[in-house]
This record gives sequence, structure tokens and C-alpha cells, in this order.
Amino acid sequence: MNYAEAVEYIDEIPKFTKKNSLDHTRELLRRMGSPEEKFKIIHVAGTNGKGSVCSYLNAMLMEGGYRCGMFTSPHLVKINERFMINNRKVSDELFLEAFTELKKIIDQFIVQKEAHPTYFEMLFLMGMYIFDKEDVEYVILETGMGGRLDATNTVKRPLACVITSISKDHMEYLGDTIPKIAAEKAGIIKPHVPVIYDGHKREAACVIAARAKELKSPAYELVSSMYTVKKQGRDGITFEFSFEKEKVTLQIPYIAKYQMMNASLAYLTMKKLENVHHISRENLIHGIAKSRWPGRMETVLPGVIIDGAHNEDGIAEFVKTVNDFKSEGEVTLLFSAVRDKRYQSMIREIVEGIHPQHVVTTQISGNRIVSAKELAAVFAELGCQDVSACSNVGAAFETANHKRKGGMLFCVGSLYLVGEVKDYLNKRNR
Repeated sequence: MNYAEAVEYIDEIPKFTKKNSLDHTRELLRRMGSPEEKFKIIHVAGTNGKGSVCSYLNAMLMEGGYRCGMFTSPHLVKINERFMINNRKVSDELFLEAFTELKKIIDQFIVQKEAHPTYFEMLFLMGMYIFDKEDVEYVILETGMGGRLDATNTVKRPLACVITSISKDHMEYLGDTIPKIAAEKAGIIKPHVPVIYDGHKREAACVIAARAKELKSPAYELVSSMYTVKKQGRDGITFEFSFEKEKVTLQIPYIAKYQMMNASLAYLTMKKLENVHHISRENLIHGIAKSRWPGRMETVLPGVIIDGAHNEDGIAEFVKTVNDFKSEGEVTLLFSAVRDKRYQSMIREIVEGIHPQHVVTTQISGNRIVSAKELAAVFAELGCQDVSACSNVGAAFETANHKRKGGMLFCVGSLYLVGEVKDYLNKRNR
């Protein structure tokens, strides 16, 4: 197979597989030579903020001079983005090599009447091959949808477990209450391994703390009183982070206040591991400032921001951020969503929270499509005056960018929309 055929094969996997047990993944790792046991791993779970926390951790380790692999999901434009080595996505050649070698093992596995790996399981296994091949020392490992039953939870003893904010998402799989979802995320906690977690939601924090206590794992809770904004602008935020007897001023290249929590979680994690990595405080600060995580309140053009908010808490934080900048001019919105999200309530929260002057709806590719016209009708029913629908993402972006004039354009509603906008802009720039 060539690269394109390998990607097509992986994309087709969900059509012929079902969820496998962790023992299934463990056996495949064993047949690969247990590469996951060679790395120093920081394991990250949560509903929102996982990718950002991974990015901060990765940036700090790189600033300390380490060779670092990072496994995250989903990808925005190209599947290779899921495997980063020192902040560069892997080459098509290495991707294909990992796929080819793993498929040899899988083919033998299937002959023995074993199940084929799932889509996510396949990518996780490829990641372990890639990081082993590239001889990385640290791996930042992001869970997929859950935690307890996630393929990444086959890692026996990470350096630390980090749990970001938890909200209602994927409830058909993880549970219909915050405590149930928190229990799934807390499933990554390992005995005696430190856990650093977001404590803003008490009902989630109590579940995580109880699980950590049960496993005798040192637990460090992050709450909002530990960080304070000093300066906020279009270029980012400067804030003071305080814990135990230390105070530190951190700069982040993002405009959303919730990123202070993500950066603080990552910084606190690195402080708790300083006897392992020995990176200076100054380098940790510099690493935080250099972090870049695409698609999360990312400025892609002057006055144009893309954000992957796509669930209850994500939209709430999006609304807060937009309101911080409403004084800078009219707000134009480019919006799309997928069918299995509660997009009607998302739209209501946006309309009631920010009252956008202009709205352009569009539709993303795939089998979970909500038509641009259907989304536009919801905005219109909720009182938005200037609403237009355009099914083509590129044309919709140009329409919205024209409407914003001197104000700000926010593209939101789905990470898939973010990916398609970035892909369109890349092609336009070329």
C-alpha cells in the first residue's frame, strides 16, 4: 500500500470493527515488543482542554532539551497531526512504515480468530511504533473519548496523570451525569502515581479525589483562586499562578481566559515532576509562552479567530471570551455543527450570550452533516437579523469575512469546521 491507501484503510476501520478490551490492546503491544514501556509518559484525560494541556507540557519538555512525542486527537487537516515529534507532525513515509509493520502483526492476529483493532486503537499502536522508532524520551499521551476503557489506558505506570475540565459530552458512552463521566476519566489514575486535576466542578473533583485516595495516589487540585489575570489582549494573556509557597508570572499566546487553567495544570504537573526532568523554572516559563495549539481560540488572520468549542462547557467559555472583546467592534459568526451534538442549545447559548450582528452558517463534510439552511433557520428563529446559509465552507468563510468589516469574525461549532477552515486558508494562501 502507498500512503493514501493506508489512510483510506484506516478511515474505513469503523465500518467493520467494534470496541475491544484493554487486554486486546495489551496483546498487540506485547507482539510489538511493548514499546510503551520504553517512554516516560504523562497521561492526559478530560472533556475540554486535553489538547491544550498536552501542548503546554510538550513545549516545556522541548524547552528543557528533551525529545518528545505527543499523541493527540482528533486531527484538523491531516491524520499525521496525531503524531508529533518535537512539535512536527510525522512524515508520510514514517506514517506508512508504522502502518505497514503494524498490519503485518494484525494480519497474523486475525488469522488466529482475534478481532481487528478499532480506529483509535490502530492509531494508538501506530503512535507507539513511531515514538519507539524515533527514539523519543517523553511521550505526552492524550486519551480518546473516555479514560477507563481507552486504549491509552494500557500504559501501566505513567509519570503523572492529568485530568482537565469535565462536562457533559459523549453521554451515550460515558454516562449521563458529571460524576459518571468523571469516574470514566478518573479510570486513568494508577496506584501511587500523582494526579493533577481541575477542581472547578465539585461533583467531578470529589470523584477524582476519592479515586486517587483509594489508589494512594498523591492528588493536586487546581482551583480558580490559584491564578489571576494581569493583562489580556489580542496577543494573549499574562497571569499570576500561585501554589503552595510559589508565585510565578506566566504568559500564554491565547485570548481565552480558560487557557489559564490549562496552562496552570501543565505547569503544576511539571513542578511535581521536577525531580525527574530537572528543567529550570525559567525554561518552564519560556516553554509555556512558546506553546501553540491550533484551533483553540486561534487567530488565523487579523481579527479572525477559529475555535473548536463543540459542547456545553466549550460554548460557555467561548461566549465569555467573545464578550471580553465585544468592545472592539461588531461580532460576525461562522457556524457549523455535527448531527450528534446538541446544536440547537449551542446556538441558543451563543445568541443569548453574544447577540452576533452577522451570522453565516455552513456544513462540513461527512455522514453527520447538519445542513447550512437548517442551522440558519435556528439562528433566525432566535432573533438574529442578518443570517445567511452557504453550504461550501470556503465560500461561507469569504462571505463571513466580508461581513465583519472592521469587527471580529469567530468560526465555531465543531473541530471539523476548524479543520476545513484551516485547510481552505492553507490552499488559498498557496
